[in-house]
Amino acid sequence: MRRILIVEDDVIICGGVKLFLEQRGYEVETAYSRKDADACMQHGFDLILLDRNLPDGAGLDYCRQLRDTMKVPIIFLTAKDTDEDMIEGFRAGCDDYIAKPFSVELLYQRIEAVLRRSVEDKNHARFHYKDMTVDFERMQVFLSEEPVKLSGTEYRILELLIRNQGRVVTRDTILQRIWDCDGNYVDENTLSVHIRRLRQKIEEDAGNPQYIITVFGIGYTFGEEA
Repeated sequence: MRRILIVEDDVIICGGVKLFLEQRGYEVETAYSRKDADACMQHGFDLILLDRNLPDGAGLDYCRQLRDTMKVPIIFLTAKDTDEDMIEGFRAGCDDYIAKPFSVELLYQRIEAVLRRSVEDKNHARFHYKDMTVDFERMQVFLSEEPVKLSGTEYRILELLIRNQGRVVTRDTILQRIWDCDGNYVDENTLSVHIRRLRQKIEEDAGNPQYIITVFGIGYTFGEEA
């Protein structure tokens, strides 16, 4: 049975959606705050329904936090329905965005669609290149079958480069995708520091890298220079 976590501080909405989804065969848990949600995470979920406005913190920030540690699909439920609001949500890492008020039948169909895509993604969830293996589902990296301990930011940089293998990813693109979700200034040296640390962990010779290749004056590419 597929499991869903609803993180929503409106008790009426939370209860109504929970009842509806249970009638459709889902196992559903509810949380009314980020703190409650954190306490539930050890149970494991196939999908999270997340409100943008929570009593103990912004849903956008919580979505980014979850994205650093897990790959579970996230759908925002929110009264914020402008194009700018939706763009913020997708930049934070959500998989879909539904504005309140909404039809529970529409929500059900959106959930089914997101879960179908998730299953398809899991079928392509491992990447192999030379001595490196990346398990996208578990966000784990292995070199010669030995696990490599990366920070959340280091992993996201590596995954971004891998998913664009064969193309050059500009420094500006990496800064925007990894740090600059809200259009704020980010020092370029931040990226250089993280690339250096990442190379020290995955390259046999960080001064002569085989995985993260610098394209001078532009950015980086994964593997052979594009």
